[in-house]
Amino acid sequence: MKLPARIGLIGCGNISGRYIENIAKIPELELAACADLVPAAAERQGEKYGVTVLAQDELLASPDVDIVLSLASPIAHFEVCKAALDAGKSVYTEKPLAATFAQGKELVELAEAKNLRLGAAPDTFLGAGYQSARAYLDEGIIGEPVAVNAFLVWRGHEYWHANPTFYYKPGAGPMLDMGVYYLTALVHLLGPVRRVTGSARVTWNERTVHSEPLKGQIIEVEVPTYLAGILDFECGAIGTLITTFDAQASGLPDIELYGATGTLNLPDPNTFGGPVQLRRTPSDDWQDLPLRFGHSGRSRGIGTADMAVSMTEEAAHRASAEMALHVLEIMEAVQVASDTGRHVELTTRCGRPQLLPEGEYAGVRPPA
Repeated sequence: MKLPARIGLIGCGNISGRYIENIAKIPELELAACADLVPAAAERQGEKYGVTVLAQDELLASPDVDIVLSLASPIAHFEVCKAALDAGKSVYTEKPLAATFAQGKELVELAEAKNLRLGAAPDTFLGAGYQSARAYLDEGIIGEPVAVNAFLVWRGHEYWHANPTFYYKPGAGPMLDMGVYYLTALVHLLGPVRRVTGSARVTWNERTVHSEPLKGQIIEVEVPTYLAGILDFECGAIGTLITTFDAQASGLPDIELYGATGTLNLPDPNTFGGPVQLRRTPSDDWQDLPLRFGHSGRSRGIGTADMAVSMTEEAAHRASAEMALHVLEIMEAVQVASDTGRHVELTTRCGRPQLLPEGEYAGVRPPA
């Protein structure tokens, strides 16, 4: 495969526009075609952005597609990724890797058996905020990591989203839909988790949509909407993660990382920028740390670009299937721990992905 890698996009929903616009700005990628199970959705994006529209089977068979980018709904990730791998295409998928750990494991094993690449969002950890935070952490700015607290505390998508129903169905909920950003950031910072315990509940079995155009519609809730997990990292740090759609308001930080000599206050892991803040004794003030890396804006697509570059260099890509599978196992383990009343020992591990080169540049590698 030569660069720019030719991308075949499957899934032309809301997020596809952001990817299409970003791919046009990333020198390592070009968009070859798009497809959707709803032909009108693909036609709409094709016309808007001047992209070739194909049926899904045509896209998977096309010799002009190097990498399939799956932006299908979470419940369809397994089906789309499996079809692409079976067709001999490397795949990068939106989060989560699959709706269940068993499905995710099957995809990873299939990709390995076929010697194909499999990558998965989120790639927000490749942005300026979390790349800088990792660099500062590795340089010892807060000493040995002791613990981390992470909080996703919202009142739910039914207050603002145009079609919030799927957020309360299998493959979604606050943990799989949003906790994946937090856990990916934590694994990027601290490395793998060895065991998990937690509690989960469905607070309300039904939700009323408050947003247009479905205002007044009732949603049957099929997944937990409040999940609290305790994570034991292999490095020795202890993590607390709360994800919920049940709170009307919160003053909690997104992520605070505590070290032996200081604390880092970290940004929303669903964004690419900062701020990254430091506080160390005896100071009573938070200090904004400079962001040393690029991609501080809306940079979805850099994970796909990094995978493409890594394929040409025969190197490991950063938003890897191994990390995505490990995060998926953590998320599922919180529910299992709640159901069984025990700690869950994890079966997967992954390495911490390498940092990108420092500095501002387009794409994922600086110019020669």
